[in-house]
Amino acid sequence: MERGFYTIMAAQFFSSLADNALLVVAIALLIDLHAPAYLTPMLKFVFVLFYVILAPFVGAFADSMPKGRVMFISNTIKITGCGLLFIAMHQYFALAAYAVVGLGAAAYSPAKYGILTELLPSEKLVIANGWIEGLTVASIVLGTVMGGVLITPAVADVLLGFDFPWVDTGIDSALESGILIIAVIYAIAALFNLYIPNTGVDHRIPKKNPFYLIHEFSHCVKLLWTDKLGQISLAVTTLFWGAGATLQFIVLKWAEVAMNYPLNQAAQLQGVVAVGIAVGAVMAARWISLRQSVKVIPLGIAMGIVVMAMILVKDLWIAITLLMLIGGLAGFFVVPMNALLQHRGHILMGAGHSIAVQNFNENLSILTMLLLYALLIWFEVHIYIVIAAFGLFVSLTMALIRKWHLLNQSKEDSLHLIGAKKIH
Repeated sequence: MERGFYTIMAAQFFSSLADNALLVVAIALLIDLHAPAYLTPMLKFVFVLFYVILAPFVGAFADSMPKGRVMFISNTIKITGCGLLFIAMHQYFALAAYAVVGLGAAAYSPAKYGILTELLPSEKLVIANGWIEGLTVASIVLGTVMGGVLITPAVADVLLGFDFPWVDTGIDSALESGILIIAVIYAIAALFNLYIPNTGVDHRIPKKNPFYLIHEFSHCVKLLWTDKLGQISLAVTTLFWGAGATLQFIVLKWAEVAMNYPLNQAAQLQGVVAVGIAVGAVMAARWISLRQSVKVIPLGIAMGIVVMAMILVKDLWIAITLLMLIGGLAGFFVVPMNALLQHRGHILMGAGHSIAVQNFNENLSILTMLLLYALLIWFEVHIYIVIAAFGLFVSLTMALIRKWHLLNQSKEDSLHLIGAKKIH
């Protein structure tokens, strides 16, 4: 791998670590502000809102300057969101502050993935995605555990016990100390961003007119959804991220009902799923080539079936095994599909534009599925019914995507396009 790839991995690790720790702390903040239960999944909703709203523009923004600089600016926005959360005194102000962090993440994502296609040849994309996803999931594990630890009273007492000579920090609660530590981690990520190499790609954009950008974005969306390989990989990743975001909150609620766990312990079970994803991602990177990527689709069907088994589990070790299996299946099928989508997007359009289209679809899925989950919680639907419906939906949708791909192949073989070079 190129030396710059490891700098990208370090920057991604710390930024993602902070993102995931902040979600747990933000949930604890809502609880502290006595917010209703249905507002908890709305944290993720407002986080991804800018991914959808700004989708026509963030791709052009990511392609307009070196990707490292884009990532630095984005992490600075995240730090600003942390500052706003620090002073949040009302549940809706907390949601708005968390949305600012989402704004930074929306700008960050096209650059984070787009630089891979600029830096590496297509044959290394699955391996690179395996490492990036594996490291990202490691940061999810550590981040969710860290978030749970930061809100634990014993740890908070230790953090609050630190005194800085001649400086009054004004920090007097566990949540405030947690938010400050997370802001420091974002700053570390921003420091790594400064050392990401400039790949030498031409960063001039044809036009800055917002109407042109919207039109161009619409064209890019159409290109990916009409491409025989792009549409399948985009459908899979769109479902995966919507389902994955919802599963985060399902696990928290399930741990509370089935295992009688408080938030800090339930967050650690979230981390178990993430460990499974990391293992699956690394295995996929080792065993699945870009040309074989479409063969992993049936694993998505299996994942939905395994999710439904959660309603039968009461024992901790069985729960850990099941959640590891769910994560492993998810990681193994999403990494090759993500690499295929990046490859087709890079061939059809600029890397930043491609990732922006991907983010738009995936986060629209997240918004939709989280909104449905929030409504189910609002109507007090039992979590076991939610889990059964969720697993069935995932399995059936993946089965339909597989049938779609087989139908495409019966009309015309498109697999020969995998590994094709971009025509300039």
